Amino acid sequence: MLLRLTYLAATNTLALLRLLPMSDRDKDIEILALRHQLLVLQRQARKPVFTETDRAILAGLLHQLPKDKLRHLLLLVRPDTILRWHRNLLKRRHATTCTPKRRGRPPTVRSVRALVLRLAQENSSWGYRRIHGELATLGIKVAASTVWEILREHGIPPTPERHSTTWADFLRSQADALLACDFFETRTLTGARLYVFAVIEHSTRRIRVLGVTAHPTAQWVVQVGRNLLMDLEDAGSRSRFLIRDRDSKFTQAFDAMLADAGLRIVRSGIRMPRMNSIMERWIQTCRRELLDRTLTWNQSHLLHALREFETFYNEHRPHRTLEHAAPLRPKPEPISAPGHVSHLGVHRRDRLGGTLHEYRHVA
Repeated sequence: MLLRLTYLAATNTLALLRLLPMSDRDKDIEILALRHQLLVLQRQARKPVFTETDRAILAGLLHQLPKDKLRHLLLLVRPDTILRWHRNLLKRRHATTCTPKRRGRPPTVRSVRALVLRLAQENSSWGYRRIHGELATLGIKVAASTVWEILREHGIPPTPERHSTTWADFLRSQADALLACDFFETRTLTGARLYVFAVIEHSTRRIRVLGVTAHPTAQWVVQVGRNLLMDLEDAGSRSRFLIRDRDSKFTQAFDAMLADAGLRIVRSGIRMPRMNSIMERWIQTCRRELLDRTLTWNQSHLLHALREFETFYNEHRPHRTLEHAAPLRPKPEPISAPGHVSHLGVHRRDRLGGTLHEYRHVA
């Protein structure tokens, strides 16, 4: 705005110099011509739009004229508007030159504010009074109301209600003891609907595809549960909770059998797939990387493809949660000075006819 204002001021100055050698008669004729053009524009335009620069120039040019003479001028706006623009211009100029002194208590030191937020994040059960007491123990003198205000500004409740455990916190803290299971369906080339039952471990991300059937009866689900318990016993698993949804395929006999084995059933909320997000994420991965790229002929073909994908997922596919290691394979040691290696011998192994690719170093 300042650059534009300077440009317009210089342009108006040159226009003023052009008017000096003109006679009064020529000026009057030019004024009458401009006024008539302005009348024509007023008949055509609805409401003119003025920028801040336009307002400053008009207010600076016309503020010295008396108010009664302003009323006789042919302007696009009312004379009161011109006077208001001039008052606003003076007000802004006064605001930039006269800065009021700060009142009230001085601001809290940045390091103290950071410490208050740190204490609140690391101790979810502490209220602002408890945090204030801890600061006093450290010799930091600050008012309890200041601690309350700092927490409120950052959207942190200043009362110990923050202690309520969220579902995400529960999953992270109990990952070593959590299993998750779910059914998902797919279709063959003939249109037959098949149901797949799978279980995943939260801590290791190991997946177990326990069965495929076209009719998930109660007896079939119970038998799948027995297979799961045997696999967990052979692997020495320490799981204590099994997350599942409220599907009617999970019968009371299934829950009772797992409860007798020491597995507690945790049911997710109604229409809340995020409560079983890790299992839902694996189903999405299975569909994107396998089922959407495979033509399934029948139940045995689907089971074979899922077994291959299970092996690929557990023994090779990297996981960001595991720092790019596989559930059953530790992360390999990085190659020292890879820029000095003339040739990297990497072999590709195809699974399921090239649907899945595994890359390994040549022995």
